[in-house]
Amino acid sequence: MRAAVGKFVLITASLGFTAWASAHPAGAADLGLITAGPGSIGNCSEIVFTCENGRQYPLCPIATSVVGEVVTASLHTGHRGGIHVRLVPMGVGYRYAGRGVWLDGFRENALLNFGKHSQVACTIQRS
Repeated sequence: MRAAVGKFVLITASLGFTAWASAHPAGAADLGLITAGPGSIGNCSEIVFTCENGRQYPLCPIATSVVGEVVTASLHTGHRGGIHVRLVPMGVGYRYAGRGVWLDGFRENALLNFGKHSQVACTIQRS
């Protein structure tokens, strides 16, 4: 009987935590960059990273999730029409990684990494 009561309390506490956690969903910055919607796919002017090196790097969404998070995109760095990047799940912030480049960020601040030894600080300029 005590074991059954203990299991009931444990299950009730777990369900209560689950309900509380789902009532406070993670913010967009915790998951990935958010676009205006399905019409933004292929739009390279909506998300532009303005960096300390004086350059701008547009992020062109290829696919978005149901809630509008950019899942895959093309990051235009001036090399052959852009580098394909993909959202990598992170605990806090976002990471978009592609061949030889990755972008780590939280909200409007990001670090653009070109390999292991070259990085530049950037901010997001939204249109």
